[in-house]
Amino acid sequence: MVAPDGERLGPYRLLSRLGAGGFGEVHLALDPEGRTVAVKILHPHVAADATALTRLAREVETMRLVRGPHVAEVLDASLDGARPYLVTRYVQGRPLSEVVGADGPVAGDDLVRLARGLAEAVAAVHAAGVVHRDLKPANVILSDGEPVVIDFGIACALDSPSVTASGAVLGTPGYLAPEVLEGTGSGAEADVFAFGATLAYASTARHPYGTGPASAIGYRVVHHPPDLEGVPGWLEPLLRECLLRDPAARPDAGALPARLGAAPVVGPPRPRAVVENGMHGLTTREWRPGDRPRPQKGRPTLEEARERRRVVLHRRWVVGTGLLVSLMAATAREPLPEVALLLLTGYGSAMLVDAGIALFARGDRGRTILDLSAGAGAVALWAALSAFFSTITLALALGTVVFVLVGILVAS
Repeated sequence: MVAPDGERLGPYRLLSRLGAGGFGEVHLALDPEGRTVAVKILHPHVAADATALTRLAREVETMRLVRGPHVAEVLDASLDGARPYLVTRYVQGRPLSEVVGADGPVAGDDLVRLARGLAEAVAAVHAAGVVHRDLKPANVILSDGEPVVIDFGIACALDSPSVTASGAVLGTPGYLAPEVLEGTGSGAEADVFAFGATLAYASTARHPYGTGPASAIGYRVVHHPPDLEGVPGWLEPLLRECLLRDPAARPDAGALPARLGAAPVVGPPRPRAVVENGMHGLTTREWRPGDRPRPQKGRPTLEEARERRRVVLHRRWVVGTGLLVSLMAATAREPLPEVALLLLTGYGSAMLVDAGIALFARGDRGRTILDLSAGAGAVALWAALSAFFSTITLALALGTVVFVLVGILVAS
């Protein structure tokens, strides 16, 4: 049964349906403070299993401890009502499976960011004592190029015979570790296996154990090595370790971010280069261990873009308020000279304070010059307006400006 948009579920107002999976239906919703969240309403056959819900309620407290920029944190849960649900951070983006299916393999700096972010996510989940159990491309959301893992811990908590008998599938063929398929274990090592399979798919646009019936894929997982042809040389050795059949031989999740800290920063390829292991005839890319990936040429980093935006907003604010203060002071010069003096003094003092902070606290000389110029310019503009325009003309101009500003604020 699909929940209608606009319906309230506890304190949350459902906005639109985002999708559905084996355990529930996901809705975009608003919390009581008006923030967007993702609400997963459990399917009726899942909600009917009291044992599974009890286990999930117990696991939710642990799941809420998972924090990090690459995980969709569990924010709230209500599991004792007629319609149990979980609330997580809403991540705006596209699933990795959809991105690869539409755009092809992830490569270059984007693959570096994906590998590092995904490694940090798995490490954060395991550090809180949670096992994802269903890590796969569909459960990795790419938001502005950064991966965010969703649905961690749910599959493990709802591993109940009655739930699986009702149609929910615990895990995805090709991303379930051999020990899970054989029923001998489903611990943190299984997530490392799924991490390797997910990155193999992302870097090649092929499932590492092929496609076909689930039984055939499961047989390949247990008895055949993965298909890693096309995986970049800097990543392939780690993925082979993650996809080893023996869980004890796989790397620990906490070591994955460090292993990828020396991932290459992609530059122009140099044909027939010699790599460190002595193999010849391979194409490598220049990189320095420990470097963070550089943005593509001509594209600023997120921090640079934010700083540029702050500079533009500050410039507009200083110039705009300077013009408005000058016009107000010129209008009040004859009827209310004290008010005119107060406006100019207040604006000038604010610019002096901001200039001092910019110079001594931040070392930003450009902002200091702008603030001082704006203060002097406001006084000069006030003098010019007072000399060439009458009070009535200035009052009409001020009224027009205020009307336009109010209109812009209302429209926005």
